[in-house]
Amino acid sequence: MQHDEILTLTRDYIVENFLYMRPNAQLRDDESLLGGGIVDSMGVMELVQFIGDRFGVTIADDDITEEHFGSVASIAAFVAARTSGANVA
Repeated sequence: MQHDEILTLTRDYIVENFLYMRPNAQLRDDESLLGGGIVDSMGVMELVQFIGDRFGVTIADDDITEEHFGSVASIAAFVAARTSGANVA
């Protein structure tokens, strides 16, 4: 799956599930999801479930970091690397 498609699907999921009460909210791809108050710790777990279900990516506890789940862009990069068979550090 291409990076841009992962980015779009992930952004759409976050907007639909976490920003539904803010219909005019603009979510930048580099915006901090936790720091911006878009998701909380439970929201991160929902994102992990979505990523696993939607993209078939197995996510270890050690993978759940700000580096991998801090923004839409970082999630897309993580998923693209995992789905292409690359090793993400």
